[in-house]
Amino acid sequence: MSGLIRLRGFIQAMTRLADAGATERRWLTEGAGLLRGLVAVDDWLPDDLAEAGPAYRQNLLHCDPAERFCVVSFVWGPGQRTPVHNHTIWGLVGMLRGEEVSTEMRPNPAGGPMLPGQVDRLRPGEVVPVSADTYDIHVVENAYSDRTSISIHCYGGNIGAVARSVFDPATGATKKFISGYSNALVPNLWDRSKELAA
Repeated sequence: MSGLIRLRGFIQAMTRLADAGATERRWLTEGAGLLRGLVAVDDWLPDDLAEAGPAYRQNLLHCDPAERFCVVSFVWGPGQRTPVHNHTIWGLVGMLRGEEVSTEMRPNPAGGPMLPGQVDRLRPGEVVPVSADTYDIHVVENAYSDRTSISIHCYGGNIGAVARSVFDPATGATKKFISGYSNALVPNLWDRSKELAA
């Protein structure tokens, strides 16, 4: 797939940002700009990493060898949603295909049901940040009940191996989890034989 060059270029630019010792603020601004450029064109995601399943899929596209950042495709089947969860590290969410709705959830100071906060509806090409310092607990869902949506996420670590929490929306009670990934293989970004032969 010739569009895979876009993903390679994005990962190279993100690696340069990591090598420069980027602060969270830089990741959430400069990294967001890079992700915006990646999701502006929908011709690069391999088909097998864009297929919906019985539950939403979190497919690893790349993890920096030092686990400074990772890139993940989230594939949302019709009506699929996450539990209420946190991240504990910075993140960027860019919409590639379809739409998703992210609803911030806040613990209730009086106890009882969690309180909804900011609601973002992401459309193709749009990017929003999540951060442990600001907007970290949310529930995300496919905005459509009749088609697949795909978002591309970047996190400040290997999100599939980060100890995080899910929250009971009725009580705010937490339970630890580690998400892992849905895929066993990642795209081969480094075989340039076809493009160099052209």
